[in-house]
Amino acid sequence: MSGFRADHDLSLPAYCNVSVENPEKNKELNALINQIDEPSEEMYSSIRDKISSYGKVAIPLLEEAWLHASKNEDVERIETLIDDIRLSDLYFELNNWSQFYSNDLVKAFVLLTKFQYPDLDEEKYFEKINKMRQNIWLEINQDLTALEKIKVLNHIFFDIYQFRGQLPQHINLNAYFLNDLLDSKKGSAIALGILYISIAQSLDIPIFGVDLHHHFALAYMDDTVETKAAGDYKIEEVLFYIAVVNKGSVFTKNEIRRYVKQMKIEEQPGFFLPCTNTHIIRRLINEMISAYKKESKYDKSELLVKLLKALD
Repeated sequence: MSGFRADHDLSLPAYCNVSVENPEKNKELNALINQIDEPSEEMYSSIRDKISSYGKVAIPLLEEAWLHASKNEDVERIETLIDDIRLSDLYFELNNWSQFYSNDLVKAFVLLTKFQYPDLDEEKYFEKINKMRQNIWLEINQDLTALEKIKVLNHIFFDIYQFRGQLPQHINLNAYFLNDLLDSKKGSAIALGILYISIAQSLDIPIFGVDLHHHFALAYMDDTVETKAAGDYKIEEVLFYIAVVNKGSVFTKNEIRRYVKQMKIEEQPGFFLPCTNTHIIRRLINEMISAYKKESKYDKSELLVKLLKALD
C-alpha cells in the first residue's frame, strides 16, 4: 500500500466508528466499493466521501477490493482511500487522547507508531511491556529508597533486557517507534524515556519527562508526598535526574546548569521541571518530523506537522 498523502485535509472525521455489522450497511458499503472505477471525477468524489464516512471499518473491504483490482487507476484510488481513512482515524484518536487520556503515555506512543506501521499488532507489544513491568514489580518494594528503585529499574532495562539509548548522531527513523524499540532494544532518548516513564509510573514511582535543550531526560520527584500532575511540581521536589541514553545514570541540577552554561543558552525553568505527557508527545512528533526529513520523506513529515494540530 502507498504512504499517507501529504495533501490530505486533516480535520476531525465525520464518522465515529460506524458499524458495518448490519447486513444492509455492509451491502451498501460493498456497493459503493464496487463503483470505485467510476469514470466521472465528480461522481467518484461523492462515492469516495461516502466510503470514507464508514471510517476504519471500511478498510478490510477496501483491502479485499485492492487484491482484485485490475486497473492501476483503481489500485491508486483504493490505496488513497485507505490512507485517508487511516490518517483521519489517527488524527481523531490522537485528539481524543490529548483531551481525555493523556495520562496514558504508551497509548499515544502506540498511535504514533501506527503512523508508520498501520497494521501494528498492539497486543503483542503490550504483552512485552507487561512482562517487563512484572519483572520489575517482583524486585520492587516500598521500603527501597529512590536510588535503590532506580537501581532495580536500570538493572531490568539495561542489564536484563539490554536496552540502549542512541545518541543523536546515530539515530535513524526506526528509533522513534515502539515496536522497533522493543524488538531491537535500541531507540532514541525520548522513545526509551516514554517506555521507562510508563512502566515506572504504573508501579507508583514518580518519574516524569524533562524537556532539556537538545536532550530528553527524566526526573525522579519527591516520593514522600502524594503524586501530582507533572505541571504541579516545584523544583525543590526534584530528587535527581536520570539519563536513559546513558543506562539510567543519575545526575543533579548543578550538572544541568553546567550544561546550559556550556551551551551558552538562557536558563529556563523547563530545563529542570517535569513536562506534561502532551508536551512529551509533541516533542516526539517534532523529532519524528526531523527524522523523516533526514531520510527525504517530506510527504510524511508534512503529515506529521498537520497531526500536531490534534494536540491543540
